[in-house]
This record gives sequence, structure tokens and C-alpha cells, in this order.
Amino acid sequence: MAQMVTLGTSPGGPCPTYMYKVVLLGSMSVGKSSLAYRYVKNDFRELLSTVGCSFFTQVLNLDEAIVKFDIWDTAGQEKYQSVCHLYYRDAHAALVVYDIANKQTFSRAKLWLEELEKKFLPDEIVIALVGNKTDLAAEREVTTEEGEEFARTKGLLFMETSAKSNHQVNDVFMGVVQELLRREKEKASNPSPHGRSTVDLTVSRMRTRCC
Repeated sequence: MAQMVTLGTSPGGPCPTYMYKVVLLGSMSVGKSSLAYRYVKNDFRELLSTVGCSFFTQVLNLDEAIVKFDIWDTAGQEKYQSVCHLYYRDAHAALVVYDIANKQTFSRAKLWLEELEKKFLPDEIVIALVGNKTDLAAEREVTTEEGEEFARTKGLLFMETSAKSNHQVNDVFMGVVQELLRREKEKASNPSPHGRSTVDLTVSRMRTRCC
């Protein structure tokens, strides 16, 4: 699944190091760049619209592995959609983001998911549906239950976040990490004759309620 970069060391012995490509997809102004910036810099900024794609990196030193995230933040404007597939090619995980205060962005998130389904088999990529901007709960147009139900029917991870208030931003990325590493372990213990592991995404799912 991932590129295994090196073998580090830990008190318990050799520690594998994995490199994962993660893409953020969704409509313009849903907060993809702010989510990435909050996760990597632990800060919030009202960032300008991304042109094409921006790039972040994050390294996690976990007990079981060292994980390097290459985070690709794609532009949400429709004029860039025709080239976005170039950015999410060979991705290991995707965060499909919508704004809980904008119903249209939820519909667009479903279209982004359809695009991913054309490019990847279910076992080839971890997908999280992310309802961002819980700080705008008073203006909510998409209920938590709607997001949960859609994620359940598609076998996606799901969480609601706020880059502004730092609500569950680390949690959603950590949920993706945990699922990626779980698949690595399963692949190692049950190698597929075709070099792929077959994983039911519904086995591991994040569920949360808005604060």
C-alpha cells in the first residue's frame, strides 16, 4: 500500500517508516486549506482559494511506526476539476470535505466521491467524509445524521471538524492513520495473490456527534 521508506529504531525493536499521500477534495471555501494548515501548523488562518494544488507534510512518531504524510490540498473551483485527477493519482487516502452550513457542498462531496470510485478500488484508498465548520452550528444545513448515514452506506470514515476552533482536526487525520496502518498489518498477515489486500471499510468507522 504505502512506500516503506526506512527502518527506524524504537525501544521494542525496528520501527517501520511509511510514506502516505493524502489528498483533500471538496468545493471551494469548505476549509480544506485551513484544515491542512491547522493540522500541520496548529494554527488557523482564513486562507485564500487554492490555485491548482498546495502541499503540506507532517511526520508522526507513533509506537508502531513512523508515518510521513504528504498532504495535497486541491483547488475546489470547477475550472480545476478536470486536472484534479493528476493530483490524487497514487493517493493512499482522501479527505472529502464539505461545509455543514452549505448543503450544496455536501452534494458536491458526493460527486467527488464518485470520481474517486472511478479511479480506485475500495481496498486501494482510505476515504474519510469530513463535515467541516462545526463552529457555524447555528447555520447548519447538513445534519450530523445525514453525514453519518451517507458515510455508512458508502463504507467511509466520518467525522465533523472545525479548523477554526480546532475541533477534532487531529482526530480525523489520526483516524485515517489508524486505518492505513491496520490495512498494512492485515496485508502483511494475509497477503493477496494479486498483491492487494481486500478490506471492508465498514469494519472501521469513526462516528461522532457535533459538540
